[in-house]
Amino acid sequence: MASAIGILVAERIAAALVVDHQVSGKRQLFPEDEDISDALQGLPAEVIVERIVEQVKPLLSGQKPEAIGVGFPGFVRNGVIEDSPNLVQLKGQAMQALLTSALASSAASVPVAIFNDADVVAAGMAATRGHLDRLIRVWTLGNGIGFGRYPFMDGVWEGGHTVVSLNPKEQFCGCGGKGHLEGIMGHRAMRLRFMDLEPEEVFDHAKKGEQRCVDFVKLWHRALAAATATSIHLEGPGKFFITGPNSRFINVTLLGEYLHEMVKLSPLQGYALEVVPGGEDIALTGAAVNALQSIGR
Repeated sequence: MASAIGILVAERIAAALVVDHQVSGKRQLFPEDEDISDALQGLPAEVIVERIVEQVKPLLSGQKPEAIGVGFPGFVRNGVIEDSPNLVQLKGQAMQALLTSALASSAASVPVAIFNDADVVAAGMAATRGHLDRLIRVWTLGNGIGFGRYPFMDGVWEGGHTVVSLNPKEQFCGCGGKGHLEGIMGHRAMRLRFMDLEPEEVFDHAKKGEQRCVDFVKLWHRALAAATATSIHLEGPGKFFITGPNSRFINVTLLGEYLHEMVKLSPLQGYALEVVPGGEDIALTGAAVNALQSIGR
């Protein structure tokens, strides 16, 4: 049975042993209280490494894993977090090397691989749904907008920063860029746009017919359709999962109508959309899957 440790570093640190694409045993968490969502904000990179090691050590007491996979928010390439708007202190950190060194005393010879957090969600979706033989893409809708892809392929894949508007006033993206998907759909961006309403209230008011909210909800769906259509035109059709806390706002019928307006070439028509629950277990599974595949397992 293939086994690996999957780790997710996002609002908190979660780690678990994953055996044959299923989380096995208890998850290790820092902090354990799920209501604490900012525990890692401002925590120095070396302290985050220490906290990850603390969560991993209890998982090494039994079966030795074949690999350790870690999902981080941000632009991850070649073992380095080149940028991370959500955890800015990780920018430029050679996190794969740091973790390998920090774990050497307790997990010597166990290879460590790091990935973008949305990519591990995509891998987790593929593994838990028996789709490891096909292209899977995932939109994660939360404070920011993540785009994950399976099979893992080295690249930028910052789909949340896809340009979906030429309006120079569309400047709410956290990176400062104009016209970005995240600047329309991101939770932070919606709060900046509607200073008098929370995002939940915007969608509620739209259902009641308030015109500015109705117009925005259409823009919100059209923006995701545009980014999805761009991905289809670049990589072809396939399955798109939509997850994350703000996926509850998705109207799949409306999204599908807008996407149909944008994708007209017949070879590209074989796409599908599905809103699904995500959760840490999916991401932990995906981190383990990607780590095992990185060593040929």
